[in-house]
Amino acid sequence: MATQQPTQSSIDTSSSEFWRQKQEWIKQMRLQFSRRPEFPETHSMVDDEGMLNQEYFQPPKDAVPAVERKWGDDEKRKLLEGIEKYGIGHFREISETLLPQWSGNDLRMKTIRVMGRQNLQLYKDWRGNAESVQREYERNKEIGLRLGAWKGGALVYDDDGLVLQAIEESNKANPP
Repeated sequence: MATQQPTQSSIDTSSSEFWRQKQEWIKQMRLQFSRRPEFPETHSMVDDEGMLNQEYFQPPKDAVPAVERKWGDDEKRKLLEGIEKYGIGHFREISETLLPQWSGNDLRMKTIRVMGRQNLQLYKDWRGNAESVQREYERNKEIGLRLGAWKGGALVYDDDGLVLQAIEESNKANPP
């Protein structure tokens, strides 16, 4: 005769014995997987009974809190200045000269929002002033809304190539 395994609905999760066994299982898993002999720094993560050492997860006492950065009008103005001076794709240069507290990748992400286009490849080395950037944003937004490809404030490409086709047609009629 086969023994029947308990089903999810037949387990009494309201009993204190269930929770005691679960807690014991958790402690054993912590001891087995959290303390790694090859990584001495993990030895103080849990104590000998498998209980978490809360101090292990606290930042070091001498840790310097990260400086809070805020993106505002001044930063946007400097990014637009950098796009005009260096061109799109030169985010490292913009970071080094105008916005040192922001990484090149941070600035690439901000440029996606400013230009209104997720893929900036067709803009590689393009330079434009604030007015030109705003015009491109409006153009991208119009294409995105018309084709249902305006997501999270940016024009995104589609699998059918309709977005790229619309961009190319728009660029022929009115180059960026």
